[in-house]
Amino acid sequence: MDLLTANDRQGEYPPSYYAAMAEHLKPFPTAKGQLHCDVCVVGAGFMGLSTAYHLALRGYDVVLLDAQRVGFGASGRNGGQVGIGQRLDQENLEEMLGDEHACQLWDIGVQAVDLVRDLCKKPDVRTEFTDGIIHTAHRKRYHPHNHDYVAHMSTKYGYDKIRVLEAEECRHLVNSPAYHGGTLDMGAGHVDPFELVLGLARLAEKVGVRIFEQSRVTGIEEGEPATVNCTAASVKARYVVLGCNGYLGNMQKHTAQRVMPINNFIVSTEPIGPDAQEKIIRNNYAVADSKFVVNYFRFSKDNRLLFGGTESYGYKFSNDIASAVRKPMAEIFPQLKDIKIDHAWGGTLGITMNRMPHYERISGNILTLSGFSGSGVAMGTLSGQIAAETIAGQAERFDVMAKVPTKTFPGGPALRSPLLVLAMLWFSLRDKL
Repeated sequence: MDLLTANDRQGEYPPSYYAAMAEHLKPFPTAKGQLHCDVCVVGAGFMGLSTAYHLALRGYDVVLLDAQRVGFGASGRNGGQVGIGQRLDQENLEEMLGDEHACQLWDIGVQAVDLVRDLCKKPDVRTEFTDGIIHTAHRKRYHPHNHDYVAHMSTKYGYDKIRVLEAEECRHLVNSPAYHGGTLDMGAGHVDPFELVLGLARLAEKVGVRIFEQSRVTGIEEGEPATVNCTAASVKARYVVLGCNGYLGNMQKHTAQRVMPINNFIVSTEPIGPDAQEKIIRNNYAVADSKFVVNYFRFSKDNRLLFGGTESYGYKFSNDIASAVRKPMAEIFPQLKDIKIDHAWGGTLGITMNRMPHYERISGNILTLSGFSGSGVAMGTLSGQIAAETIAGQAERFDVMAKVPTKTFPGGPALRSPLLVLAMLWFSLRDKL
C-alpha cells in the first residue's frame, strides 16, 4: 500500500485544523533533470527541514526532496506536544542501557526541547512555545509511580521542573472524572506543529536550501557520490539523509524492518471561548494520559479543543474519524459529548519496537534518522541538527542515539498490517482492564 496516497490526495494537505488556519507557502517546484549538491535530504518534515537548515547554516549546498508538500506528513498533523527527554522514561532507559547511556539520552532530550523553544522565537516561525504538559493517570494504581518518578528525576538528574499532582489538584486543572492524579512538567510544552514546520521551511529557503515538492524518490544508488533518483530528476550528492519516518515505504528496506507506520487521529472542536476553555483545562496546559494508546489534548489559540487518540486497525483511515475520536473525548470530558466538531483528520507516524528513534549509517555517506514514535516535534527537529553536525564530522550525539538497539518487527512488510491489528486490539484491551 502506498501510504503517500492511500489516505490523501497528491499535492494537497489533509483537512486539518492546522491546514485550515495557516497561511500556506507557495508551492515549491518539482525536481527535474540532473542536479548536483553536497547533501540530498529526503523528506520535508521536522527532521528533513531541520537537517537542511542546519547544513545550509554550515555552508553546505543542500537539495531537499519531498514526495508531497512541505509538512504534509506527521510533522504538520500531530498534537503539537513537545515532551522532554525521550519517548521512554529514564527508569526504563537505565534498566535497558545503563545509567551513563541513559543520562546522555536525557541530555539530548532536554536539548531537543531547547531547540524547539529557540526556533519558536524566530520571526519566520509563527507559533509560540507554551509551557506545561500534564501527564495523567487513568488508573488509581498508576499514581504512586508518579511520586517515585518525580523523586527519581530530582535526585538523579537534578530536574526540578516536574511535580506531582494529587487527584484533587489534577481534577482542578483537568476537569475530568477519568483521572486519579498525575504530574505537571513545566520543562515541556506545546506548539502549533504546522506553523513550526512551515517556519522551518522559510528558514531553510532563506539560507539557500533548494526545496522541491512532489518529487518522489524512486531509488537510491550507493556510491561516492550517491545518486538519488526521482520520477523526473536525478540528484548526485556527496551525502544523503533520509528523514521519511512513517512514509519511508520500501525505499530503504533495512530501515523499513525497524520503523513501522501507524495511524493516529485528531479532531478540533468549535471555538468555546477563553472562559469555557479555563473550565476544561486550566492555564492552557497540554495533557497526555497513561494509556498505551495515548489520549492527548490541548487547546488552540482560538479556544478549540484539539483532541487526539484512538487506535487504527490497518493503514487506511477511518471512514468517520470524527465519531471515532468523539468517543474517547466524551469519556474524558462528558460535558463535551455534544460539542460540534469542525475538523477531523488522520496522520501516519513511524514507530519502533522500543519506541526509541532509529539512527543508522546505511553506508559511509547515507544516514537515516526516523521512528520517533510520537516524540517527533522535539526529537525529529533535534535529529536534523544532529544529522547536520554528523556530516560536518561531529558524530558524538549521533553515536549516542545509534547505540540504542532497534529490533526488527516480526513478519516483514507482508504481515505488518495483520500484526498491527492484533497488537492494537491487545493494547486497547489492556487499557480498558
